[in-house]
Order: sequence, then structure tokens, then C-alpha cells
Amino acid sequence: MTTEPIRVLIADDEALVRGGFRVLIETEPGMTVVGEVADGAAAVELTRRTRPDVVLMDIRMPGVDGLQALRQIVADPDLADVHLLVLTTFDHDEYVIEALDAGAGGFLIKNTNPRQLLDGIRVVAGGEALLSPGLTRRLVARITSRTGTPRVNAEALARLTDREREVTAHVAHGMSNDEIAAALHITQATTKTHVSRAMTKLGARDRAQLVAIAYQHRLVEPLPPD
Repeated sequence: MTTEPIRVLIADDEALVRGGFRVLIETEPGMTVVGEVADGAAAVELTRRTRPDVVLMDIRMPGVDGLQALRQIVADPDLADVHLLVLTTFDHDEYVIEALDAGAGGFLIKNTNPRQLLDGIRVVAGGEALLSPGLTRRLVARITSRTGTPRVNAEALARLTDREREVTAHVAHGMSNDEIAAALHITQATTKTHVSRAMTKLGARDRAQLVAIAYQHRLVEPLPPD
């Protein structure tokens, strides 16, 4: 059985950066680049034409920036299967929060090592949020204080099974589905089911919001700072 390659679109205003990403991705088995653009408006247009699995989106670009482009892509129902991985040189909390609030599946700093970038593309392409434990710890207070995080009533919390609570706690600590499956000795498919059911019961829009709800309602205690 042949697995289709992960199709990636690169949006960055620096030609050298785009070229480096293209070479890295094209030489990785199971990945291919469907196109590259230098601004947000072109990113939206090319995303609509090529329907990539993952868009690598820089935040700071001329004209329509990455966050505006990200919001337009997320708002288009025809692009529901496109996942967004935000890349930036700016390691600022507000950029991270805006990207996640806008619907990004993950957030990486450009100086991350190549293997982390490739692994991040795979994680986001699989529908998971790329939220590292360090990022989760730093942003918990900021995320949970935002008005976009829904308040969950006691009845909804009570509907969670013990396993769903356990899985939600691991999600809140920044673990991927693979890591959760290994820690709990269950399959990845079972892990995905528990995550999906927890999100439905708690009214979480996405995995990032599930993290916020988990901390806001004390389903998990924050890990100590790095």
C-alpha cells in the first residue's frame, strides 16, 4: 500500500529561507513541496489552488501578513483539510497566542533544527497541535485568561470518563498522540478517540483550546517552569 506524500506549501518573504525549506522538505521521504510564495495574499490564493496538507506560514510578510492569511484560510470551508504551521523569528507570546487563536495547528521558531521542523510537519499534517511542553508552560496563564476560552459547566466535566481525563491531562502537558499512547499502553487510534470525545464533551474547538480548558478547570496542574 502506497502512502501519499505530505504536500507542503511554503509562505515566506525571504527567498533564501524558502529555498532552504524546499531543499529540506523535498529530500525528506514522504514529503513534497507544491509551491512557494512571498506574501500572505499569494499564500491564500495558492492554497486554494493546490490544497496542500500543510502550509508553512511566516508571520511577518509584506502586505497581507501571515496571521491575516491564516485567518482567511481557516475561514474557508473548502480548505478545512489544510493544516497551518506558523514559522517566525519572533519568539513572542502574543504572536504564539494570536496564531493559535486564529487556528494554527502549530508554532515553531525558524532557528529550530531541521529534524524538529520535519517532525512538526508530520504532527500537524496528522491533525495534532504542535504544542511543546515548554511552550505550554509559558503560555498557560495567557491562554486561559483570554475570553475565547469557553467556560465549562460541572455537568460537562462530569461526563468525562477517567481515561478521557487522563488523556486530557497528557494533552495539556504537551504530549503528542504517539507519546500518550506509549505512556498509557494504548493504541494511537484509541488515543485519538479519547481526545476527540474529550473535545466534544468540553466544547473545545481544537487541541489548543482543550489545553486551555484543562488548566482553567483544574483538570491538570501546571508543570513546574523550565
